[in-house]
Amino acid sequence: MNYKRSSALFAQAETFIPGGVNSPVRAFKAVGGTPIFVKEAKGAYLYDEDGNTLIDYINSWGPMILGHAYEPVVNAVIEKAKKGTSFGMPTEIETQIAELAVSMVPNIDKIRFVNSGTEACMSAIRLARGFTQKEKIVKFAGCYHGHSDSFLIQAGSGAITFGSPNSPGVTKGTAKDTLLATYNNIDSVKSLIEANKNEIACIIIEPVAGNMGCIPPKEGFLQALRTLCDAHNILLIFDEVMTGFRLAKGGAQELYNVKADIVCFGKVIGGGLPVGAFAARSEIMNHLAPLGPVYQAGTLSGNPLAMAAGLAMLEALNNDSEIFTRLAEKTEYLHKGFAEVLNNNRINHKINRVGSMISIHFTEENVVDFETSANGNNETFKKFFHGMLQEGIYIAPSAFETWFITDALTYEDLDVTIQAVNKVASKL
Repeated sequence: MNYKRSSALFAQAETFIPGGVNSPVRAFKAVGGTPIFVKEAKGAYLYDEDGNTLIDYINSWGPMILGHAYEPVVNAVIEKAKKGTSFGMPTEIETQIAELAVSMVPNIDKIRFVNSGTEACMSAIRLARGFTQKEKIVKFAGCYHGHSDSFLIQAGSGAITFGSPNSPGVTKGTAKDTLLATYNNIDSVKSLIEANKNEIACIIIEPVAGNMGCIPPKEGFLQALRTLCDAHNILLIFDEVMTGFRLAKGGAQELYNVKADIVCFGKVIGGGLPVGAFAARSEIMNHLAPLGPVYQAGTLSGNPLAMAAGLAMLEALNNDSEIFTRLAEKTEYLHKGFAEVLNNNRINHKINRVGSMISIHFTEENVVDFETSANGNNETFKKFFHGMLQEGIYIAPSAFETWFITDALTYEDLDVTIQAVNKVASKL
């Protein structure tokens, strides 16, 4: 495939935009080469500026669960835009989507909309600290909760050491309040709680990790977290920016039957427009201004276009009783096809899958946390990525990102993808 125009557009973008992109993972730094510039998309397909058609497996990093340019969402946005794009005042549609979201998700009474998943997680942490009157938080190495200072922390020398910043601009003062645990390792969490008695406000986790590839929680791990939080007066926050309204109507809480105290949303809840949200039971949410002392605000929060897109998307999912089964079946079909092909080509690999999230890790060991994910063969992944791209398949340009399956994919698309893996694997 020819990407001459994408290369020219990227060179132009680099002159005016840092790194030529507005989000780092788009820059292809992890895989090498030049980013693909997309012109339009429909259903399961991307159409780039060079005239190529690609089967899409990132789907705007998750929100396009029913495919690109999904007609009910597009129509809802168009009709709403005709009446104005922003008011900075309350609108009825904000209540409509809030009521629907609360009805779909277990254990939440109220929800507040913001503009991104980062903003949702940042606000959830502030709310947890304000509610508990404690300052420290626990996060898991490899889980990504946006680029807020509290989350850009890497592990120290041991399980109970304070984290240290892994981005310039994050202060050591901020870092000292963020404690690092190991995903799927409940003992690492117990050690942190023991070493910081009565100081931890919350534990935040991706219930299914998606930012070190797809990594499911081990059986009983989330339940054990819930038990620890209850015992030590710690709030449990589920970052369901990826999993919310994707793994089930009620997200990972429903799938694993574990109740979180605060839940963060993004991606699907905006139908492709910039939206985030955080939700909890009334007792917690009533601590937010203007009812309570915890301040959080946003001029464009609850933007009518974003609310129209999100409402149309949630209504479609809520009214389709088979959607999550179909998505899981398609993802399982891919999993079986990939495994057969890679085994036949004697390629060391592990495939992780939950619902409509899946990733291939080029390693012999089971991938259960950040360390085992990082042990994968990144050089093999680079070759795999570019090989798939040449075959017309667009996957995440990083070994540390989950793929997202859309219902717009046909089984013919899935077969084409499996055949592409076979061609690429024979050359690895």
